[in-house]
Amino acid sequence: MARLEFFYDYGSPYSYLADTQLAGLRERTGCEIAYRPMLLGGVFKATGNQSPALEPIEAKRNYGAADMRRWIDLLGVPFQTNPNFPINTLLLMRTTHAAVATGVFDAFHEAVYPAFWAEGRNLGEPGEIAAVCATAGIDGEKLLAMAAEQPAKDALRATTEEAVARGVFGAPSLFVGDALFFGQDRLPFVERALRNGG
Repeated sequence: MARLEFFYDYGSPYSYLADTQLAGLRERTGCEIAYRPMLLGGVFKATGNQSPALEPIEAKRNYGAADMRRWIDLLGVPFQTNPNFPINTLLLMRTTHAAVATGVFDAFHEAVYPAFWAEGRNLGEPGEIAAVCATAGIDGEKLLAMAAEQPAKDALRATTEEAVARGVFGAPSLFVGDALFFGQDRLPFVERALRNGG
């Protein structure tokens, strides 16, 4: 079975768009998907990259916003610009690793992305994270407590450092074997790689 690694941060809208397409990709190819939550801010710091929202060329920044809207319309997914963007996702991504460690990642993941990019929730705030967890039947307070402990911190740091070591400079970044594909618009290439066995 082919394996797809999905390196992402919930604060990346393009990662959200990519995520909405992964179930279909898995259905068509039979691939295994490994979700690899990383800290995009850490990747930016390590590589010297920056968010497209900070693009200094106004015309390019405006084009990026229009292109994003085209993708949203094409994919037909629920989306609203988060009024709190950009959000510091350090706590959220540590909480994600706590969700992985306690076996509730699937429910957590399914709740967080819509909350962030369809409902505009401020998931930089612990109370909001806990509230979103509660809607998914998850003990958010437990996860937040775990997020403050060293294992979750170490897990996030390790995934982020691994991503950088493998050539990641932004999100979403997807791997089929050693081949890196950056951006949700590269999913056709990802699918071809999966069908060709990597």
